[in-house]
Amino acid sequence: MKSITIQGTKRENVGKKSTKALRDAELVPCVVYGGTETLNFSAEEKAFKGLVYTPEAHTVSIEVDGQTIAAVLQDIQFHPITDKILHADFYQLAADKPVIMEVPVRITGRAKGVVSGGVLRQTYRKLKVKAIPANLPDEVVVDVTPLKIGNKLYVGSIKNEQYTFMHPDNAVIVAVKMSRNAMKGGAAAMDEDDEEEAAEVRDQNPDVPTTEEKSTEA
Repeated sequence: MKSITIQGTKRENVGKKSTKALRDAELVPCVVYGGTETLNFSAEEKAFKGLVYTPEAHTVSIEVDGQTIAAVLQDIQFHPITDKILHADFYQLAADKPVIMEVPVRITGRAKGVVSGGVLRQTYRKLKVKAIPANLPDEVVVDVTPLKIGNKLYVGSIKNEQYTFMHPDNAVIVAVKMSRNAMKGGAAAMDEDDEEEAAEVRDQNPDVPTTEEKSTEA
């Protein structure tokens, strides 16, 4: 998995005044958990651009005071109005310790149901997986080619030995639905079939009245 480097400065004070001063200086207060000690540091907000504003998944190499820590982003808080990053939590990686991380879902192939006029609906753009760092995938690849209209692809059908999905087996990743146009086309086709059937009946039984004739007679 790709890694992004974030350079930071260790925080000596972690009070509200210190935190506000950091944010006023466009710095982000951060915490790293999971190691022998909790590390509080700050980093420039622009350092998060390649980590947060991207569909790709990355691990993080945090460099603070000559120390380098491998970690993953666990939580991030944004200002409700300005969308500025307010705080970030990281979890330190260990070679033998499983970690939970969100990775993007990449769809491949063209579903048979889509070729037939259906529409592909993707429920999950990202999936949570649990694995040791060496087995964390860059993405989860899903081949939708076999799916016909009405078919669904479940989490349970793409299990593997490298990592575990943190979702129930019956969670739907993608589904092929009947499109509105196809439904209208099907209704129109049914109407045409009904008209043809009525015409055949009239041809075979000229005395049988049409709907309009029935209404007139009534």
